[in-house]
Amino acid sequence: MKSYLIVWFNSEGGKPSEINQRLMSLGFKPLQGTHDYVYEWRKNVEVDEILSFGDKVKMTLQGLNVMFKLETIS
Repeated sequence: MKSYLIVWFNSEGGKPSEINQRLMSLGFKPLQGTHDYVYEWRKNVEVDEILSFGDKVKMTLQGLNVMFKLETIS
């Protein structure tokens, strides 16, 4: 399974380099193209685990004034 992340930056928010560091600390890898980042799960996961991971992403980006979209596919 993979979770793809799209980030919308705000000119009044955190620096893209800081946002990148924080997301990489969660295990995301930067991409070029339709999605900005990918997180590769080591196993199939249930919706509850995906939501918990989404909570971690939200807490990690809190205060940086960005919006994000998380999409998980098998």
